[in-house]
Amino acid sequence: MQKLLEREHTRVQELKAKLATSTPPIEVDPKVEALVREIIERVADKWTMLVLEVLAEHGVVRFTRLGELVGDISQKMLTKTVRQMESDGLVTRTVHPVIPPKVEYQLTELGHSLGAAFCGVWIWAEVHHDEIIRARQAFRRDSLAS
Repeated sequence: MQKLLEREHTRVQELKAKLATSTPPIEVDPKVEALVREIIERVADKWTMLVLEVLAEHGVVRFTRLGELVGDISQKMLTKTVRQMESDGLVTRTVHPVIPPKVEYQLTELGHSLGAAFCGVWIWAEVHHDEIIRARQAFRRDSLAS
């Protein structure tokens, strides 16, 4: 995970530099806004992020091993998650014609770029970890006092 963070930290810094020099559009294209909302809805769930992380760290992974590495995921949910990721172009699925069937998954370039985008959230959480913990403690303390 550390290697992934270091690699993605560099990508995030490059993206920040690019964003700092760009100006936001005056009007937001409704098609783009709808796509962003749809992508967030699909990928911001627990399982997609975990599958993304596992594939980023391990490269090509067989279906059964993917489930083991993700941990605590049913075969049905794993199937649903990787199929959705495949339909969105985030992973490629390779079926080898052997008995028993051998199915492997790996991230596409698009999947890697999504990992880079969400790595920014990881870095933000790491930087602000103590501040978040203090805020939660203060909230709990204040809630109990009310």
